[in-house]
Amino acid sequence: MFQPSTAPLDRPAAPATDVLAAALNYAAAGWAVFPLRPGDKRPAFPDHAADRCGGTDLRCARAGRHMTWEERATTDPDRIRAAWTGRRFGIGIACGPSGLLVLDLDVPKPDEEAPGCWADRNVRDGAGVLAALCAEQGRGLPRTWTARTARGGWHVYYRQPEDVTLPNTGPGSPNRLGWLIDTRGRGGYVVAAPTRTTSGAYRVVRAEPPAPLPEWLTERLRPAPLPPKEPVRVRLGAGGDARRRAYLQAAIDGAVRLVLTSGPHAHNVALFGAAVQLGQLVAGGELDADTVRAVLLTAGQQVGQSETEARKTIASGLHRGQDRPRTFQSTDSNERSAA
Repeated sequence: MFQPSTAPLDRPAAPATDVLAAALNYAAAGWAVFPLRPGDKRPAFPDHAADRCGGTDLRCARAGRHMTWEERATTDPDRIRAAWTGRRFGIGIACGPSGLLVLDLDVPKPDEEAPGCWADRNVRDGAGVLAALCAEQGRGLPRTWTARTARGGWHVYYRQPEDVTLPNTGPGSPNRLGWLIDTRGRGGYVVAAPTRTTSGAYRVVRAEPPAPLPEWLTERLRPAPLPPKEPVRVRLGAGGDARRRAYLQAAIDGAVRLVLTSGPHAHNVALFGAAVQLGQLVAGGELDADTVRAVLLTAGQQVGQSETEARKTIASGLHRGQDRPRTFQSTDSNERSAA
């Protein structure tokens, strides 16, 4: 059964008011941390979305592209001291780089009622759902690092399985564990104690090294295999000249290649960039928006993006591409593309 503990800590945690000390302790355990906005759960850096990256942020400028919070997470004590000294930042732990899979057991919002299947079993929150799942399996859960969230929920920390890196799950995920249970893995983060938000403070209630994620939970959370990274074929219409069609085909192939060859933590940035590139041609009347969406959605899903996430990123990139329409022009026998 899942039975949250409120017993004294098995070993001392950082003082509740010493956020810097806590960040250094997490880093010493191999957990990559990054600053959160004071009193908030959102990352402090970057302070802009990928579609608004103008290259003025120092880290983005050095990389020559948008740098996400996950890429900025660190275990470097010098960087941590520089970030938190004299500042009231909270602490975020990047689960993917830290090798963590965290069960986020939430409590319902004030006006939220339990679905009928859980209300009938007198289950009222995420901890209750997990306890019911354990009972169905006839298995308990190992003792592990556990924290209380600001709203009264639980963060239960486990080590990622060795054979797969599990991503986030949430409402709408096909392999979600259940009502009010989200998971934070690759691409996700958790707010760590002793961060304080407008809802209250996060605090450690069991300070034990994270246990391996139980096998039965791994199998429940294991994502379906990704589709093979095959070329995304687009047959452009027969109208127009051959060089125009070749140019547009090369643009589509290049955008798809950008996504399929992106690194593990850069898929979303690459998909956005590809959408901007093709969005410029859509704005110029050279490509059909529905065709571009379908092509990029396929590419995004092949690298592990969820349909919802990919569609949102593509829409944002297409919108950004409208600012600089591109057309393919022909002048006598000399064809050229105009930015």
